[in-house]
Amino acid sequence: MTAPASATSSSEGRTRHTVARLLLEHGPATAAAIAEELGLGQAAVRRHLDAMIADGQACTRQAPRGPRGRGRPARLYLLTEAGRTRFGHAYDDLAVAALRFLGEHVGEQAVTAFARQRVAELVDRHRGAVSAAPDPATRAEALAEALTREGYASSTRRVGSGEQLCQHHCPVAHVAAEFPQLCEAETALFADLLGTHVQRLATIARGDAACTTHVPLVERAAEHSDRPESPGRSTARLVPAPATPVQTAPNPDGGEPA
Repeated sequence: MTAPASATSSSEGRTRHTVARLLLEHGPATAAAIAEELGLGQAAVRRHLDAMIADGQACTRQAPRGPRGRGRPARLYLLTEAGRTRFGHAYDDLAVAALRFLGEHVGEQAVTAFARQRVAELVDRHRGAVSAAPDPATRAEALAEALTREGYASSTRRVGSGEQLCQHHCPVAHVAAEFPQLCEAETALFADLLGTHVQRLATIARGDAACTTHVPLVERAAEHSDRPESPGRSTARLVPAPATPVQTAPNPDGGEPA
């Protein structure tokens, strides 16, 4: 009787994790050395290693030749940065500790200055592309594309009187939960980039499903005039959006414009 597919998959996953941990703890190794250490067949170990390479979790390099320099050099397997990341880092805890130290020994204004500089460095390399867009809506779309390239999985959608910029991932959410200055600096920079006041509706750091920012838009209205329209001239004019946002249906990403 064959084992269920789920059980086989679970067993394969545990074995692959064991192979990866051995590489993490002992550094580059040959398939033969790994097989001997784990008591597995070389063919099975190579299959796991090939899968890890295909997933970007491992890579190979040639071992140094022996003193005689004979034969084909052995191939060493080692983890990539992505492979090491699977075992976790204490980067968040380190960042929180560093910001606590900064706040206690220098002052809260130093934490705020750090938050502003970090966000500026993140977004400034995309400033030209965002600023080149002609209006807040297209600038919001360009900003979402830029944030996605930076790992924030962002998108935009039209809701009521404006555009909603949604960041579905936040790499610093754990840190921002204790230091909201990171979110505040981000919101201020968004307003500067988009050229309009924006309102932060929800954040992952507060436990919401996404970081959601409302971007109010201006709408075009026809200008009534008794004079005939001149050729090539539009009678449309820009009308500011109302001070109180139009009520919309509940937003599943964390609220609606206040």
